[in-house]
Amino acid sequence: MTGVPRSALPGSPHLLVALARRLPAGVSATYHVRMLIKRDVLDRIVTGEVDCAFRSWKRPTVRAGGRLRTAVGELAINDVSAVDADTLTDEDAGKAGYPSVDALKADLPTGPDRNLYRIALRYRGADARVALRDDDEMPDHACAALLDELAHMDARAKIPQSSLVTLSLIKRRPERPAVELAAEIGMDKLPFKRHVRRLKERGLTESMAVGYRLSPRGERLLAFAGGKGGG
Repeated sequence: MTGVPRSALPGSPHLLVALARRLPAGVSATYHVRMLIKRDVLDRIVTGEVDCAFRSWKRPTVRAGGRLRTAVGELAINDVSAVDADTLTDEDAGKAGYPSVDALKADLPTGPDRNLYRIALRYRGADARVALRDDDEMPDHACAALLDELAHMDARAKIPQSSLVTLSLIKRRPERPAVELAAEIGMDKLPFKRHVRRLKERGLTESMAVGYRLSPRGERLLAFAGGKGGG
């Protein structure tokens, strides 16, 4: 499925209903997005000075073998294990970027339904999407293959052409709040953001301070799709 038929552009009523009702939840099985780390700590992870983090969770939101995308690049999650706060030492706290175990404990929420976890981390390298999204010279065969991949992704969600609709919308309305973009195609904000995240995984969009814009790779793909579809 290549090309962008007019019926698939924002405004198609049948597609809008499908987008609103059938977009699946969830993100990549490899990457996790629910663990925030302060920038100064990230910088120390890159140098190796910090190699773990502690979190007080009802249940872990990351798992061993996963990755985190951060402002400094990708982090590998080597291990996630429950620990007893009473056994922690100042050395443990230092490996997580704290001056003392008391400072670490003061920074953690408490509650009867929470457990303390130690997350072993290491710097894995630059975010691969950065180089990917700058690729504005994809050959036609690579564009066609990527369109097929998106078509299969949309088909699994039973929302034909939804990826091209979303890319077209972001091209037309860059750096607009997600809630506005979602409303324009009849979606709630969170399902819309999950869908854009899937496109970002493929290097097609970039997140801005507000909203999104197409990456050079996204521009190239949409131009190819439009040309194959007759404009």
